[in-house]
Amino acid sequence: MKLDVLKRLNQVRADREAAVLVTDVSSGAERLVVERDGYDDDPLRDEIETRLRSGRSGMVTTEAGEVFLTVSVPPPRLIVIGAVHISQALAPMARVAGFDMTVVDPRTAFATPERFPDVLVIAEWPDDVLPRIGLDRFTALAALTHDPKIDDGGLTTALAAGCFYVGALGSRKTHGRRLERLRAAGVTEDALARIHAPIGLPIGAQSPAEIAVAVLAQVIDALRRRDVPREAAA
Repeated sequence: MKLDVLKRLNQVRADREAAVLVTDVSSGAERLVVERDGYDDDPLRDEIETRLRSGRSGMVTTEAGEVFLTVSVPPPRLIVIGAVHISQALAPMARVAGFDMTVVDPRTAFATPERFPDVLVIAEWPDDVLPRIGLDRFTALAALTHDPKIDDGGLTTALAAGCFYVGALGSRKTHGRRLERLRAAGVTEDALARIHAPIGLPIGAQSPAEIAVAVLAQVIDALRRRDVPREAAA
């Protein structure tokens, strides 16, 4: 790999951005396609889009010959606001699915390492913690406390950061009140429309474990359909 390409790729990785290294198999020529920079005019646009969404590298045959696409996608993160029973059930599932999960809850009686082994638990207010964590387009946030004082600030921060998934626990009535509060706080209608609420895929989940399954499935769905209209991704 050429030094300039390697330096650019390392910087992209450090910035938690997605990219595809396109290598011409016959000539060895390389070029780096960075997702944030756009690739609408790229002759491999559709293939690059598919690879970025799946995270899988592979060979592609083109009219000019074979090229190998090496995909570099940041590891996804899941930030959960609320050290609740759903979060406890969600933690081992998220780890198996490849998510780096963090639990944030200022209530020290709930946010303890004993209740969340092998998970980073931060017993502080989301408004203080999330800027330090640094949310991005490969971060999902799920607000699960049912307490507006704890959830609302985190939701606002996640929407502003462009997180690929933002979800909140609560009934439609509860979410309606939530929308009123966030709207009054200056959150735009387009941003509000991105909140998944009631949270999780509609599988009729009842227990904390079932709700955790529904939430994780919805997060994975959102990750694999990032920035792609649902009709196009189906």
